[in-house]
Amino acid sequence: MIYWQLFLSFFKTGLFSVGGGLATLPFLYEIADRYGWFTKQMLSDMLAVSESTPGPIGVNMATYAGFVTKGVPGALMATFALVLPSVIVILLVAKFMKKFRENPLVQHAFEGIRPAVVAIVAVAVLEVVRVSVLNLPAYEASHQLLDLVRPLPIAILAVFLVITNVWKKLHPIAMIALGAAIGIVMQL
Repeated sequence: MIYWQLFLSFFKTGLFSVGGGLATLPFLYEIADRYGWFTKQMLSDMLAVSESTPGPIGVNMATYAGFVTKGVPGALMATFALVLPSVIVILLVAKFMKKFRENPLVQHAFEGIRPAVVAIVAVAVLEVVRVSVLNLPAYEASHQLLDLVRPLPIAILAVFLVITNVWKKLHPIAMIALGAAIGIVMQL
C-alpha cells in the first residue's frame, strides 16, 4: 500500500511541479503533512543534499524522500513516479509541437504558465527561508523579535551574499563545499 501511495504522490508531484526542482517543494511539504513519512525539517536536509549532489534537484529530492520512507525500493518508486510524467509529456509534446508551435492558444498558454511557475518557486523559496532562517517556535514563546531569526544561518547567508557579489565566477561546487565546511565547523 505504501508503495502505491509513494507512486501516486510522486507521480502527481512530477506531473504538476512545472518549473524545476524547487517547484517540487510545495508538493513535498504536502506529502510530509499528509503521510508523515518525513518532517519539514528533514525536507531542509533533503534540499541541502539534493542541491549538493549531481542531478536534477527534484529527482534527487524524490529519491531521498523515497529512501527515507521505504529504503532503496521506496527511492526507486519515488524517482520512477516523479520522472514518468515528464517522459510522457515530452513524448507527447515532441509529437505534436511541430503542428501546434505557431498556434496562438499554445503561445498564450505558455505566457500564463511562466508567472505561475515563478509563484510556485517563490513559495518554495519562502518555505526554505522559513525553515532555515526563522525560528518561529522561539518567537511564539517569547514574542521577542530577536528570537524570530536564527543568527548562525543569517550570518552564513550574509557571508555567501558577500562572496557571490565579490567573486561572481566562484564555481557553485566551491560554494556548496564552503557551505558544508562552515556548517560542520559551526556545529563543532
